[in-house]
Order: sequence, then structure tokens, then C-alpha cells
Amino acid sequence: MSEARSADPDIAALNACLQKIASSADRGAFMQLFDHFGPRLKYFLLQKGCTDGEAEDLVQDVMLTVWRKAKQFDPGKAAASTWIFTIARNRFIDTKRRERVMVDFDTCPEAEQVSEETAEDEITQSELAADVAAAMAELPQAQAEVIQMAFIDGKSHSEIAEELGVPLGTVKSRIRLAFARLREVLESHR
Repeated sequence: MSEARSADPDIAALNACLQKIASSADRGAFMQLFDHFGPRLKYFLLQKGCTDGEAEDLVQDVMLTVWRKAKQFDPGKAAASTWIFTIARNRFIDTKRRERVMVDFDTCPEAEQVSEETAEDEITQSELAADVAAAMAELPQAQAEVIQMAFIDGKSHSEIAEELGVPLGTVKSRIRLAFARLREVLESHR
């Protein structure tokens, strides 16, 4: 076992790989990180209850995020492994939040209580959802991104600031501006 550990890149080498990716999009450094972390991330996700396919998809997503967000890595705050596993943990949580439980209406007593008013409310909600989606499409990309992260992905403002690499005040300002724009667009849709 000690032989395997000595063959693993050390913390400084992994940090250096991330810095090479950030500074020059070094594919060799990325492959080294992928070869090192890919199996470890998959094992981590399998231990969290993912299926083999889900774990592989999440590993791909995490490593794509590592490639795209490498400039946000700060070796003064965390080691490469901590940073990458934090991304994996967050992706896992996001995935679980998005999963929906299907209800078997035949065994659900609440399903029998659906009335015309409830159906009408659902149609109104569906129309509102379509209006919101259309309004979101009209937002500037930076504003739509923070709204997505805060209200759909369920991230806190500080998590968003950290992930985007912007000050907390910028996140709050983008959300405020997005709400004002959404209100304006939704009012014009009615």
C-alpha cells in the first residue's frame, strides 16, 4: 500500500496541475488530474449511493467544471483534492435536489381530491411557469445564472459568490437587478 501512495502525485504536484490548467489550459495537466481523481471521485459517489452510470456522469461533470473553473482555484485556501471533492459533493447534492419522486396516483388518496379548481390552478401555475421561463430567457446571462443557482439549484448567496469568483455584493446586486427585470417582463406579458 505504501508503494501505491508513493506513486500518487503529491499535493504540490496536484495544485500545480490545476494552476497549469488555469494559466494555459494545459491538457496534459488536466489528464493527470483526471487520471488521479476520476477513480477516486467515482468511488466517493458510489459510496454516496449513486449508480455506476450516475457516478460516471457526475465525474465527467465535475471534471468539466474543474477544467472551466480552474482559475477559481486558490491553493492558499485549499488543496486541489479538497477543491475538487467539494465540487463533487455539491454536484451530488444538486443532482439529488433535482430528482423528483413519482407518485402512484392509484395508491395516493390525495389524488382523488383533485377538483376543477385545483386543475384550473395548475393551468394558471403552468402558464406562470412558461411566462417566468420566457422572462428568464430575456435576462442578461450573468443575472439568469445567479437566479438559476439561487432559486433552482438552491445555493446560498455566498456559495454562488465563491463558485463564480465574484464578491457577495455582486451576487446580491445581480439578483436584485434580475428581479426588477423579471417583474418588468412579467408585467408586460400579462
